[in-house]
Amino acid sequence: MPRPIEISGLGLFSARPARLEIRPSDSGGIRFVDASGRMGTPATIAHQRTSQGPLGGRNTVLGDERFSVATVEHCMSALAGLNIWHAEIAVDGGELPILDGSASGFADALRGVRSAPGSPIRLRSSVRVEHASSGAWIEASPSDRILYRYELRYPAGSGLPDQDYAWDGSAASYSGQIAPARTFSLEAEALAMRAAGLFPHLTARDMLVIAPDGSAIENAFRFPEEPARHKLLDLIGDLALLGGPLIADVTAHKSSHALTHELCRRIAGARP
Repeated sequence: MPRPIEISGLGLFSARPARLEIRPSDSGGIRFVDASGRMGTPATIAHQRTSQGPLGGRNTVLGDERFSVATVEHCMSALAGLNIWHAEIAVDGGELPILDGSASGFADALRGVRSAPGSPIRLRSSVRVEHASSGAWIEASPSDRILYRYELRYPAGSGLPDQDYAWDGSAASYSGQIAPARTFSLEAEALAMRAAGLFPHLTARDMLVIAPDGSAIENAFRFPEEPARHKLLDLIGDLALLGGPLIADVTAHKSSHALTHELCRRIAGARP
């Protein structure tokens, strides 16, 4: 068996030290456990729970009242992006480290890891979830290959132009073109969160903050469409809660974690 992979840093929401140990395996799916290994949760949509607090819904949380782990989407994205579908992940701290806001820290640590393939998930018909008031939607359609696309649409004056980005399911394109894309916020959002006492451990040099003119404050974009690439990164991580690769055409338009979770529930419920 490969040696465990250790990753540590600070939690995005908790601001507390966070450490995890990834133990790749050849069976059992992906499972998060506590540091003792006595409590845990499968990384599946059946175990997704709504995060609490003023920013509920802005990350993906798994578990129950006894054990939960927060902000798993970047790690799950890296695992799925590299086609790793079996691993035990021991977490010390209750939240995964945010690192630089991207999935590169996870993907780089997992480079070269191999596991048995996940069971592919195929659709008999299209599945679509919409959010009427925002105009957001996500749709998965039957296909013989993976093609996931994110369409980012922010209001005029936000500083973010319309951006699209797609992933073809390959590990190479994931590692080089998607994993490095960082989480972001608009300047107005960042100021409001700081006024509410949130994220005191972070500055614009640590996380990508976008000014009304579209520039990165005290920072620089890694890609022209980095925000769309990061939304795609999150989409890949949340779709991985199906427990195996979704072989489908997926288009997400302005969608959120919550819409992807609902899509996964619909797909999981439709499976025989």
